[in-house]
Amino acid sequence: MAAPRQPLVVVGHGVAGLSAALAAAPAPVLLVNRARHGEGGASLLAQGGIAAALAPGDSTAAHARDTIAAGAGHNDRDAVLRLTAAAPAAIAWLQAQGVAFDQDARGGLALGREGGHGVARIVHAGGDRSGARVTAALLARARAAAHIQWREQVDADALLLRAGAVVGVRLRDAAGRCEPVEAGAVVLATGGLGALFAHTTNPAASAGSGLALALAAGARVRDLEFVQFHPTALRADADGATLPLITEALRGAGARLRDHRGQLLMAFHPLADLAPRDIVARTVWQAQRKGPVWLDASALAPGWEAGFPTVLAACRAQGIDPRSQPIPVTPAAHFHMGGIAVDADGASSLPGLYAVGEVACNGVHGANRLASNSLLEGVVCGRRTGQVAAQRARASTPSGAATRLCERGPDLGDAERTALRDLLWRAAGPVRTGEGLRQAQVALRTLADSGWEARLATALLEAALRRPGSLGAHWREADAAPAGVAPVVGLRAGADAPRRAALEKA
Repeated sequence: MAAPRQPLVVVGHGVAGLSAALAAAPAPVLLVNRARHGEGGASLLAQGGIAAALAPGDSTAAHARDTIAAGAGHNDRDAVLRLTAAAPAAIAWLQAQGVAFDQDARGGLALGREGGHGVARIVHAGGDRSGARVTAALLARARAAAHIQWREQVDADALLLRAGAVVGVRLRDAAGRCEPVEAGAVVLATGGLGALFAHTTNPAASAGSGLALALAAGARVRDLEFVQFHPTALRADADGATLPLITEALRGAGARLRDHRGQLLMAFHPLADLAPRDIVARTVWQAQRKGPVWLDASALAPGWEAGFPTVLAACRAQGIDPRSQPIPVTPAAHFHMGGIAVDADGASSLPGLYAVGEVACNGVHGANRLASNSLLEGVVCGRRTGQVAAQRARASTPSGAATRLCERGPDLGDAERTALRDLLWRAAGPVRTGEGLRQAQVALRTLADSGWEARLATALLEAALRRPGSLGAHWREADAAPAGVAPVVGLRAGADAPRRAALEKA
């Protein structure tokens, strides 16, 4: 039996991948990424902070209740309780890694409030630069860690399987040169699939490459139909580009959504502009049928822009001064609740293959992620998965069987990718219909053999069609309220009973 060249390979160096790699110490780790120097990942773009029950009167149980209410009760309750219980320690660990969280006037952690949260429990770093600050701190730690080796600007485009177990990856560089790397365990931390949609807050690299790789190898997946659409991306002129995010924290500070007539858009909901994201996104989507939707920050306290430098810069780049002008907003694909099915340790259905972060699905987010639980999940689950994968990594690879190469397959061409993104946006956006999903499925058949993106999109559509009713971020228009009945949009008996119970307690 041959010893693996690397005990542990981690693919992706966002917050989840970096946390896993650091936690694997002292086991040697090869950290692999398509980009260089931490570029290109969604973690860098995260404006929201990290949710943790740190305020007097708050509790991890209350954080769990809000998480389950936002997730429409589709969550794995044990996973939620583990995540929220670990949140305060995750903040302390990040501080130990060098993350300087924003402080209040008394020198304590400044806590903000975002959609779906009953209280202020969001810690930020650098205002709306939390993702960039956390990523930078973890990158610095990983660069200095003796147990981590780096391979950048390479793509893990295939998994190596032997005797039914994952025993490594194949790396491909920009020149097309391929190199198989055997490993005792592989951790995928490659992010979500938001870039498969025409309107997205995700970078181009977040198109689901890791999920497609796991699908090709036969790993079990779950909840692919649940895609979260952020309600307030900046409606920019740049066609096909990543849309700048207008963080939910701005609404937490008092900004309000208004329709084309200037009327408050979310006045019908008990939580108003801080309702769960799927409800707000659908309301914005439906209001856009009659005219543009705006986010009004004019009533915020003077100097608010100091806490939102990213928002201010994005608006100014479009010629908008958000201090005196309303911000044009639109829903955009933001986060994938589904992914590779994993257990509490991040282990997939394939021995030797682990997944963490947005590419994974452990059930914690349910049908709709609660704001600022994503970086939290990346840290908490990343650390656990890194430790477990390093401990369980095979000291030797299985012998007596041939190595099988499971390739993700070729990429779509530019024109085909653009067509696919438009198709998914129309058919599988914030509001879906059975007929639209079926038509998109038929249209994708011509692309299914042309690229892995089409096969992944087909799997998403199939999952959406298998769920005929509405739940959380998966909203079937045939099941929705009639047009013009805004008070029940996204808040309905049955599937949304957990939300009703939580709101009645609030």
